[in-house]
Amino acid sequence: MDRIKKLCGYLSPCKTFADVGCDHGYCTLYMLRNNLCESAIVSDVSGKCLKKAERVLEKYVRSGKCTPVCCYGLEKIEKSPELVLIAGMGGEEIVSILKSAYIPENFVLQPMRNVREVRRYLLDSGAGIIRDDVFESGGKYYFVICGNKRGNKNTYTPARLEFGYGDLNGALGDFLKESIQKKREYLTRNLSAEHRAEITGSIKFTEEFLNGEIE
Repeated sequence: MDRIKKLCGYLSPCKTFADVGCDHGYCTLYMLRNNLCESAIVSDVSGKCLKKAERVLEKYVRSGKCTPVCCYGLEKIEKSPELVLIAGMGGEEIVSILKSAYIPENFVLQPMRNVREVRRYLLDSGAGIIRDDVFESGGKYYFVICGNKRGNKNTYTPARLEFGYGDLNGALGDFLKESIQKKREYLTRNLSAEHRAEITGSIKFTEEFLNGEIE
């Protein structure tokens, strides 16, 4: 639940909120309980998962403030809500959801992996990335991308495309140090020369960014 609590801190007040791949619907519960949205939509490709969310949000479903939709991504959410959350799935899956529907007016995306692919798709699509952060929960690190469809103003170098704009003196710095350590341990294995060179290069690139030698 700590991950969910921290993720909710990235959500902003809106008129209509949609939680895509909602699982239990705890983020939607946070939004409705704190009057941060007038209405909400929870969607999940799994009817079983959607039922779990419906039980958590029963009061709001009965009152008409929350609408459950069983579908893949945004495919049955025709009118773009003011704020859309897509969290807890791989970056490639998030990109697939956006490609098959639309880039929301405002969004909070929390990919579990392949974050670079999400950034690249958003930038190539002309979307705006307002906040590109990372937080720690339970010893794991989670990237969060907040933005809108109106256009990007941030500059994304190869390093920023890989690591985002988190605090190097905070969670991002801790994540990078841990990543370097894991890669160094990996180098002790019996690797091909090509693979060893690839990992060594990745360590060097990460260290240069962490030390402020590249932007």
